Amino acid sequence: MLTIKVFTFNPVEENTYVLFNEDKECAVIDPGCYYDYERKMLQDYISEQGLGLKYLLNTHCHLDHVFGNRFVYETYGSALHLHSLEKQVLEYAPAFGMQWGLPFENYNGPLYFLEEGDVISLGKDELKVIFTPGHAPGHVVFYCEKQSFLIGGDVLFRGSIGRTDLPLGDFDTLISSIKNKLMVLPGEVAVYPGHGTSTTIGREQMGNTYLI
Repeated sequence: MLTIKVFTFNPVEENTYVLFNEDKECAVIDPGCYYDYERKMLQDYISEQGLGLKYLLNTHCHLDHVFGNRFVYETYGSALHLHSLEKQVLEYAPAFGMQWGLPFENYNGPLYFLEEGDVISLGKDELKVIFTPGHAPGHVVFYCEKQSFLIGGDVLFRGSIGRTDLPLGDFDTLISSIKNKLMVLPGEVAVYPGHGTSTTIGREQMGNTYLI
């Protein structure tokens, strides 16, 4: 069974997730740790829980979700897993960081590309990769069917949706992703987003005005 730990990091208040099981295998998803103290918080938690990092995963590569990629890779040796269409977004992230007044050193390790239907295994626990472009061209979410939750990045929020005014964003594509990939999941599925509080598929089916 997977335990979900969330940290809210950096000036953009991005949610970083650590998922781990009884075997102490873990995945870090969207490490947004920007400041030294945030990196220490993440490292201390992994150490205190006695976890072994198996996967470094990005839902997408906007700068607030990738600040900590390099730190995680250099500390634990776990290479980055992302969709191939996010490679270009990752490469441009430092330039956007300069524009936002948030300079950082980008990830410089190997890349492993994810596709829809891929399965991320942590022992007996599994996360299914679902391709959900629109907010970003290669955005994916990680769905744990057995425990009825998904790590959703910036696709769907509580009462809202991801923005599409950033480079390579597309509103119609995002709405299609949400309706055809997420809204078809059971209503009890919990959605852990890249910003803000969690929600459920059922709650958004009933009350998200962007999806009417």
